[in-house]
Amino acid sequence: MVEQGTHKPLVGGSNPPSATSSELASWLADGTVRTDIPDGISLVLAVSGGPDSTALLHGADALARARDWQLVVAHLDHGLRPESGEDARFVTDAADALGLPWRLRKTDVAAQAKQEGSGVEEAGRLARYAFLDEVADSLGPESLVVTAHTADDQAETVLLNLARGSGQHGLRGMPGRRGRVVRPLLHVRRSALRGVLDAAGIGYRLDPTNADTDRSRAWVRAELLPALERLNPAAVDAVLRFAELAADDDAMLDALAAEELARRRDADGAIDWRRPPPRALGSRVLRLAIGDPAPAADRIDAILTAASGPRGGLIIELGRGRKATIRGRRIRIGP
Repeated sequence: MVEQGTHKPLVGGSNPPSATSSELASWLADGTVRTDIPDGISLVLAVSGGPDSTALLHGADALARARDWQLVVAHLDHGLRPESGEDARFVTDAADALGLPWRLRKTDVAAQAKQEGSGVEEAGRLARYAFLDEVADSLGPESLVVTAHTADDQAETVLLNLARGSGQHGLRGMPGRRGRVVRPLLHVRRSALRGVLDAAGIGYRLDPTNADTDRSRAWVRAELLPALERLNPAAVDAVLRFAELAADDDAMLDALAAEELARRRDADGAIDWRRPPPRALGSRVLRLAIGDPAPAADRIDAILTAASGPRGGLIIELGRGRKATIRGRRIRIGP
């Protein structure tokens, strides 16, 4: 069930400071250009109550009138900590103080993770985006979901993906915009946002799990990034430049793969593999042909090896009811 709320005037008839500083407004305005957020639409603000999303909340409120935005604050209570209810109340109170409508849902993420056989963090992420998408749907097809991911989040993501052996696509980090989800603060450091809030006397919540270094991201945040910054004080900026270059290269290779797939696709839908392309390009052609979600890397490698070898008549399972049939140096992807 989704709880909804609208503006409730504060006792005394005044609101707390709304952090309408030039820094927040400028950073967010710059981010809207980077992520192509137009005027005159509805925006769902993903607000956890932490410093980053609190800065997003106040920054968006400062720009809303000039940009003709209709703002809705959304918060998903994961139910993982005893104080999660206090976080939810903080968010709804902050929205009320600014006169903004809000949507709230509580989900048992731990139970959902157990049922799905996934990690709690992944289950929480999926539940959060499903909720945000549902709220956006209720506001119309043009509405966008806005998250408060920062430059630090981006650097952490790239380093985690690198440590996990990700390919080029993972090294590009989080896109500024993917579908209806936009991240206009990816160019701003977390410390800068917190500094503005502290200077303005704006409160926020701190999640203790963010300091739990048994969690991979928290360890990268507490240990790895500071170590890199001792090596190079501009290490985060360097990682962001690397991610941007990786994104440019990734987009170019995707375009080449699309052209290659179109050239190799026969009239009956099969892919001609009699003269195999370079393996790096071939793997992208196959991923494009298979579609999302992409199969495991070993499945792609198996197709490439089978299609380039002397054997034929092989069938390779790809998951989600999909398979690749290789016969006579031709590859057919289908259910």
